[in-house]
Amino acid sequence: MSGRNFFPSPGDGHVKKDLLGLKYLEKDEINFILERARLYKAAYKEGRSFNPLLKEMTVANLFFEPSTRTRISFEKAAFNLGGRVINFDTGSSSIQKGETLLDTVRTVASLGVEAMVIRHSLAGTSHLAAGEVDIPVINAGDGCHEHPTQALLDLFTIKEIKGATAGLKVLMVGDVLHSRVARSNLWGFKKMGLEVTVVGPFSLLPPGLEERGVTLMKDLDEALKTVDIIYILRLQQERQQKGYIPSLKEYRHLFGITEDRLKRISEKTVIMHPGPVVPGVEIDYPVTRSTRSKIQEQVRNGVFVRMALFELLLGEEVWKNELAP
Repeated sequence: MSGRNFFPSPGDGHVKKDLLGLKYLEKDEINFILERARLYKAAYKEGRSFNPLLKEMTVANLFFEPSTRTRISFEKAAFNLGGRVINFDTGSSSIQKGETLLDTVRTVASLGVEAMVIRHSLAGTSHLAAGEVDIPVINAGDGCHEHPTQALLDLFTIKEIKGATAGLKVLMVGDVLHSRVARSNLWGFKKMGLEVTVVGPFSLLPPGLEERGVTLMKDLDEALKTVDIIYILRLQQERQQKGYIPSLKEYRHLFGITEDRLKRISEKTVIMHPGPVVPGVEIDYPVTRSTRSKIQEQVRNGVFVRMALFELLLGEEVWKNELAP
């Protein structure tokens, strides 16, 4: 089965079959995805059953990197819509015999799956895969490039909690340089009208942030005074071989969201983190359990956002006039 075309991009008439990054989505498209996710969550909370839009369809999860939240969230989203999921195991695959990534992608597509979700350590992997197959490809994180579904669920969470996104002040803290989540969220935050400030070691901030309308600050405590959302990035220790920071202790002292800092910020300020959380480094464990932490709500919302994407890429109901799931 060939992939259903994604909705047109306003203004250019181009039609997408894949979700590769928020860089390629317009504001109206993002809002449409968030609205579909809102309806799915509403149906869930009301105890209504979901239409089996993916009945007799199979989604392949090709995860070449470890994952808990993202992989299981995609599985649950497909199951909720009546679909089946095949999880690809790199350890027992023909990749161990020398098969290339693109050969693997072509092979999986030839087996008759209707869509594939790909996570890989190399940037651009999903783009390469999408050019090789005629079924939808969803980028579940490619190297340090993008993680679009994480950014969409973050926007959904913010909009749900705050009622809107435009004009909100978000502070992104930490390792922006290595973060695909940060890259997708910078695209999404700016397109949806949020004011973005970044704080972190200068060695972990990529060049060009100010040219993209991002404010840079050196002092975390000063930056915390006037924000609506604190978005904490994981310090990616597996990518720190070049010694970007002197020590974890110093990083926590300068940039960690500690219990003491939590006491000094507004009670209306929301704390978010894409996970996995490393307690005692970028955030203290009690902070993750505070009422201001929306980390677990982000995880829950990921299922509804990914349901919306499966519907848009593979389903039929969205093309009818009735929006309710």
